[in-house]
Amino acid sequence: MIGGRAAGGNDTSLTISATDVAGGALTTVRAMELRLDGKVALVTGASRGIGREIAARFSAAGADVMLSSRKQDALEAAVESLRDDAQGDLAVFAANAGDPEAAAACVAATVERFGRIDILVNNAATNPYLGPMIDIDLPRLDKTHDVNLRGPFVWIQECWRASMQTHGGVILNISSIGGLTVETSIGHYNVTKAALIHLTKSLAKDLAPGVRVNAICPGLVKTDMARALWESNEDAVAAMVPLHRLGEPADIANAALFLASDAASWITGTTTVVDGGMLL
Repeated sequence: MIGGRAAGGNDTSLTISATDVAGGALTTVRAMELRLDGKVALVTGASRGIGREIAARFSAAGADVMLSSRKQDALEAAVESLRDDAQGDLAVFAANAGDPEAAAACVAATVERFGRIDILVNNAATNPYLGPMIDIDLPRLDKTHDVNLRGPFVWIQECWRASMQTHGGVILNISSIGGLTVETSIGHYNVTKAALIHLTKSLAKDLAPGVRVNAICPGLVKTDMARALWESNEDAVAAMVPLHRLGEPADIANAALFLASDAASWITGTTTVVDGGMLL
């Protein structure tokens, strides 16, 4: 069993239990608390879904967190919902993740507010087209590329120049199992996610040893962005998943907390699949 709950209601500890062979009882064999005290995190796409949950987990684990997304009002609402469980400071900066100037301004504001950036989570993504790959128009193809692939590189470059080159840090790129398989109705989205995995590996080698770079590949998670893929037939879709449920944002946030923490200090260049077994 894996679980644990911190004061305030958010999971920040990992408890591993094993079955006693003689009596069949669960016996705790190790407990590890994942903390980010004294760390500064910047999370893109943080007003809702996976990004908001990652910001919540990081803050509950003691990090100061800058939440960024396109809409100021949505960011402010997200922060208000996180304050009761926060153990670190929270701030917001509205920025389009695909706009290099906005990315630079957000990074600068984070360093001005908190002094540095220890963790960058590239979570923001877009998928403006659903249909056969061959029929996509160039404006939507370009938008998908600009937000999902060029965007993460720009944010990484800005964080490197502003803080991580001197102080080190951790970068987490939220990719997708779509980057590891084929689904032609969201084909260009998946192409950018596959490229993001390769970008992760390349930068993990390039920025070592001071900066660790890893990717997380979620399966189908119940978010607004993925609603068209699951809402109309959730039970049937979940039945095809080996663990018999769709993902929740918390499933991805738990993996992000581990990879951002010192518990993962010898992990870089990896792709962690969190999909309930969908790729099996």
